[in-house]
Amino acid sequence: MNAPQARWCVLIPCLNEEAAIQGVVESVLALGASIIVIDDGSDDRTPEIVGALPVTLLRHPQRCGKGEALRNGFREALRQGFDAVLTMDGDGQHLAADVPRIVEAARCYPGHIVIGARLLDRTQQPKGRRRANAVADWGISVACAQPVADTQSGQRWYPRAALDLVELPAENFVFEAAILIAASREKGLGVVSVPIASRYEGEFRHSHFSPVRDVSRITIYTVGRAIHYGNFWASYRRSRTAPLIFGDDATSS
Repeated sequence: MNAPQARWCVLIPCLNEEAAIQGVVESVLALGASIIVIDDGSDDRTPEIVGALPVTLLRHPQRCGKGEALRNGFREALRQGFDAVLTMDGDGQHLAADVPRIVEAARCYPGHIVIGARLLDRTQQPKGRRRANAVADWGISVACAQPVADTQSGQRWYPRAALDLVELPAENFVFEAAILIAASREKGLGVVSVPIASRYEGEFRHSHFSPVRDVSRITIYTVGRAIHYGNFWASYRRSRTAPLIFGDDATSS
């Protein structure tokens, strides 16, 4: 089941993260990982802070959305010869301490996308966000025809087969759903989740994700893809099975 480790890097899309970005990047650098940061048109000190660190920095002259930031990051990773990327948000909600477990899960489950799923300390998650995420999880799992725990987590391992989907026509937060669905249905990739903590307390900036606007966009896209692939009830039944969790005993804490 184990496989040799792919050459990988950490990809961090960010927008106005001057309060947290240095700590995030330095914590990943301490792991010895290569890093690509995509600044999506920040108008604070984020580019200046990142530019002083030993990472690859790509800058959008204006805001293009998270989808385009990830897309350009994927392109750069492929240009540099990486076989996989591990994405993290730049606001400090994802910890470098979780990266080794995600990498180990990817080694044990080749041919899978690995999601850092916020299955621990879920009481920290605002109720509105929890409900919105539950709706997205249900719909995206059906469209993927397999169960996916925490479809909205931005901490993910994408193997090369998923990176090859870089030109999917989807924008903003829909892009992450589009990658999951197309990777599942067109590339035959599985999804395995590594439990991580929900982190909503502390000094995180207000999320750019809108539970109403962005979940509506994701839902419309997801319904369209489910119709496109057909066999809805078969996909639904497959999506209702138990999701694959790396180290199931971790969920008991």
